[in-house]
Amino acid sequence: MPSPEARAEHLRKQLLAAGFAPQVLDHGDHMSVETQVPDGQSEESWQGLLRLLEEADWFGLVDSSERGRTAWAAISKEAPETASGAVRGQGQPATGS
Repeated sequence: MPSPEARAEHLRKQLLAAGFAPQVLDHGDHMSVETQVPDGQSEESWQGLLRLLEEADWFGLVDSSERGRTAWAAISKEAPETASGAVRGQGQPATGS
């Protein structure tokens, strides 16, 4: 499996190719990829964004009147078997399989 840094960079490149302006941040125990989501996105664009975000260990959307919409995806630096309280994709608990 690729390193968390490689996974984050891959996701950043995919979001960039989809027309977003993502940035990668290192939070110590996980990497995050964040991007602004402009108003007026088509249904197809939203579906594509969600497909990309699902590649992460967990993801979300923050909608703020001050900063607009920010989509984020997080990639744990811990092995899935040891990640405590981690959530996978669409709210599914991580398992130690």
